[in-house]
Amino acid sequence: MLIDTHCHLYAAEFEQDLNEMLERAEVAGVKFFMLPNIDSSSIGSMLSLCRQHPCSLYPMMGLHPCSVKENWNEELHSIEKLLFQEKLHTFYGIGETGLDFYWDKTFMAEQKENFQQHIIWAKQLRLPLIIHSREALGDCIEMIKKNKDESLTGIFHCFSGNSSEARQITDMGFYLGIGGVITFRNSGLDKVLKDIPLSHIVLETDSPYLAPAPFRGKRNESSYLKIIVKKISEIKNVPEEEVARITTENAIRVFKLLL
Repeated sequence: MLIDTHCHLYAAEFEQDLNEMLERAEVAGVKFFMLPNIDSSSIGSMLSLCRQHPCSLYPMMGLHPCSVKENWNEELHSIEKLLFQEKLHTFYGIGETGLDFYWDKTFMAEQKENFQQHIIWAKQLRLPLIIHSREALGDCIEMIKKNKDESLTGIFHCFSGNSSEARQITDMGFYLGIGGVITFRNSGLDKVLKDIPLSHIVLETDSPYLAPAPFRGKRNESSYLKIIVKKISEIKNVPEEEVARITTENAIRVFKLLL
């Protein structure tokens, strides 16, 4: 059994063949799917999809750093209302949140304020924090270090850092989210993972983005998680079954899933 810990299955890219895609994932052994939110525009479609598949799709709530613009306070209020006031939904994580200094550095200060608020929520609600850290991994690590206590845990989604950064993250009790990048030639992630125990790793696709080789550049989907398992198995020289078992146990633990 596999768990895709990070996938945007409500994205427009899946409108035409979502059921078929889910069937392919089931055949590949992927039974459960964790869905991170982006911003107010994605909340409705995400929750609707999770209501349609309540036993396999689990929603999370947050504001993506790339959606931190002039109206970010309004966006934040919408998310806070869902998390604390309406009590109509069960969320399994806070995110996707974090920092992204790749696309636009206009709102760097606001992104940090947004991330800090999500950290506070994660601690208050004792939910895992799902961290996006593109071109900002060091800053994200430092913010977590400043806020770390026994109530704060989560996943550094789409981890692609170096060995030192990986150790800092795992030393704080956070997990590394590993997806398609592990299959990219010259990513260097294979060398980093050699020294990271499976007990610190969870699997993800980030569908529809970041498809693994040989599908790089095409639409990603959750069935490709088996490609990630195979690659990690080769890197660490352990059976694929062991990779699947341990990473699934990690996902169940961090999200407190009752399966």
